[in-house]
Amino acid sequence: MSLESINRLMQHARHHDYALGYFESWSLESVQGVIDAAEATRSPIIIGFNGEWLAERQNASAQELRLYAALGKAAAEQADVPVGFIFNECPNDAWVEQAIGAGFNLVMPADPHAPLEDYTRRVKRLTALAHSRQVAVEADFEGDDLDTEAYADGAAKFVAETGVDLLAVSVGNEEIKLQGRAPLDLSRLEALGRRLDVPLVLHGGTGIEDDSIKAAIHLGVRKINYGTYMKQKYLRVIRQALATAEPNPHALLGDGSDTDLMVVGRHVVKEAVLERIELLGCCGKA
Repeated sequence: MSLESINRLMQHARHHDYALGYFESWSLESVQGVIDAAEATRSPIIIGFNGEWLAERQNASAQELRLYAALGKAAAEQADVPVGFIFNECPNDAWVEQAIGAGFNLVMPADPHAPLEDYTRRVKRLTALAHSRQVAVEADFEGDDLDTEAYADGAAKFVAETGVDLLAVSVGNEEIKLQGRAPLDLSRLEALGRRLDVPLVLHGGTGIEDDSIKAAIHLGVRKINYGTYMKQKYLRVIRQALATAEPNPHALLGDGSDTDLMVVGRHVVKEAVLERIELLGCCGKA
């Protein structure tokens, strides 16, 4: 299937009333594990990397960005299900610009500490650049302090001014929720659905109750992000795999056996995705 247009992915999801999962990766085996799960369930999928992590690490470089872009693009092109590829949540506009030309087909400028006027201006400029390269843009509209109608009005104005393709919304979802799951404010989400014609996105899928996710999909949510849950499960299994007296380092790294940490990591990421993906309604839609 190879790398698929984000707009086509969203149109198909809307037509068939499901959401795509974005299961965030951080390495080759985590990308492979996500695609393994998508292929096993015949699901369209979105892979990608966190832009803040890539841009703001010590000694971060544009060359590394290109390497990660090449890795993800190659994995997408070899998959036999439709795959989108995102450079997710980056506050550094220069890095977003580089990602637009590096092979990602969805970028997300995100800067929760920026004033809304400044963020709107920046997103508008980046969206124009991205669209000139056939790259889609997701943005985030904050507004926990606003009532439902004011939030919906503000979100509609933001989308109209920036021209973004997808909008991540704040409806009771919480990013990096380490314990438990909570319901969404579905009345707030419904108000957004009445005002907006772009696909809606939920970040913080790890911490959202199942029933809320199912309801949110019927209210226009077409992309749900998972990251915390996957890393929690990954680290738990890797720590168990390291609790061994095996003296041969090759048995733990590089021999391709069931004890190879790279193999273990790929398998556990696949398992983590499989535990969440059916809820999104996308299985069998590839």
